[in-house]
Amino acid sequence: MRPPQPPAPELAERTGAFAALALANVRREWPNAPAHLFAGPADLRPPRAYHPAFYGAYDWHSAVHMHWLLVRLLRRCPDRLDADAVIAVLDEHLTPDALAAEASYLRAHPTYERPYGWAWLLALTAETARLAAEAPVRGLRAERWTAALAPAACTVAGLLLDWLPKATYPVRHGTHANSAFALGLVLDAVRAPAGHGGELPELPELAGPVAAKLRAWFGADAGASFRWEPSGQDFLSPALCEADAMRRVLPVTNFPGWLTAFLPEPGGADAPFLTPPQVSDPADPQIGHLLGLCLSRAAALRSLAAALPAGDPRVRALGAAAEAHLHAALPATASGDFTTDHWLATFAVLALDGGT
Repeated sequence: MRPPQPPAPELAERTGAFAALALANVRREWPNAPAHLFAGPADLRPPRAYHPAFYGAYDWHSAVHMHWLLVRLLRRCPDRLDADAVIAVLDEHLTPDALAAEASYLRAHPTYERPYGWAWLLALTAETARLAAEAPVRGLRAERWTAALAPAACTVAGLLLDWLPKATYPVRHGTHANSAFALGLVLDAVRAPAGHGGELPELPELAGPVAAKLRAWFGADAGASFRWEPSGQDFLSPALCEADAMRRVLPVTNFPGWLTAFLPEPGGADAPFLTPPQVSDPADPQIGHLLGLCLSRAAALRSLAAALPAGDPRVRALGAAAEAHLHAALPATASGDFTTDHWLATFAVLALDGGT
């Protein structure tokens, strides 16, 4: 197994602050925005009663990806955070009983958090497996978390396989329901980076059906334009999510041509494009999404640049746009405002650390 690349200095510098945010978030039950459909008075129970693992961080998907953030930081920068505190909260939440309850809830509510929360649950499971496959942290054996997560991950896998044949059309808007972003995360979860270990062999086969659905949805797309973006509450770029999903499923020799047809922008190395959005009120829960758009764009732009041949003139333009977006939003990732603090650092790490 080849060792992973070292973390970027910007990630190492921010690891302590990001870990502290996540530790506070995953234990903060209130405020909370449950997505539970209340069928009657008996359903009026606190979030922790339904979600003993993922009750915090304002909503279920944020709780899941804040746990992912803790595991990723523990794997990538263990000397830059309070590892004992991180391990303690993961041991507190990622228990067999708590995750069995989460799996039961997902089975009882088969459209709950589809597909965004599903994808993050698989990403979290994969991240624990990758931590277990790499160098131990203070003797840590992360397999216990992977094993505890397995029932919920297998539940999500089954729900995905049931849903994909019915999903005639993708959702293309730039918020949680975006199909391309979620299925891209799923592929990253079930396909461990070559030589790194951490595959999830206990899951039903997902890579083939997910890749086939992405090709069916997007393979013939052409003529997108950034003039159509952003919408006022996007935290994802529909065009870049689609392109980033397709670079995962097309042969490396075919992807540059597909990208040319799909997204004629950028042109050449000296043609600037895709400037960061204006964020008029970061504390507004919907306008503040645009900070996440900066970070998710940066992550996708970096991935697209890495997928193109070194001599492709678009590489430089993609890289420049990624840097502009990254640095437009990084200062807001630990602002002290819960509106953004409960989720934004996750997207900063996606931008800073990619799929490593």
